[in-house]
Amino acid sequence: MDSGTAAPVPSLATRLLRALHVAETALLVLAVLVLVGLSFAQILARALFDGGWAWVDPLCRALVLWTAMLGALVAARDDRHINLDAFSRLLRGTARRVARIATLSFAAAVSGALAWYGWQLVQLDRAAGTLAFGGVMGWQVQLILPFGFGLLAVRLFLRAFVAPPAAP
Repeated sequence: MDSGTAAPVPSLATRLLRALHVAETALLVLAVLVLVGLSFAQILARALFDGGWAWVDPLCRALVLWTAMLGALVAARDDRHINLDAFSRLLRGTARRVARIATLSFAAAVSGALAWYGWQLVQLDRAAGTLAFGGVMGWQVQLILPFGFGLLAVRLFLRAFVAPPAAP
């Protein structure tokens, strides 16, 4: 039966955020699957054929870096990031809200600083011309650091001013 009320149409911003969330999650899952698959193949190649592929180990190190940053972004998105909240659990009302704003703003500032220093690292490695694996330069692999920490800083700062999700 139709009650006569239509479901609200999600705004363009809501749809874009959902698409971003799906893309982030899909990229993280893909990176983890590739990492596990390559690691497993490398182990088999070493065990069965006394060899392997020289490019797999550096690629796996790069994928660990990327999955860590993508995982941090997804965790912050879902408000499931590492949080030392023993003290804040004792607080109520406005005091708890102020503590949340202060801690998330501090975490955002630290992430912003790490984005800045990550960019400096990318610039140094670009000038050095270090090769990571195959035809991929080291600075290209490290681009996740300034962009990941930059996005993390923005996300944490915005989360500071949004009510936390209800506990399950």
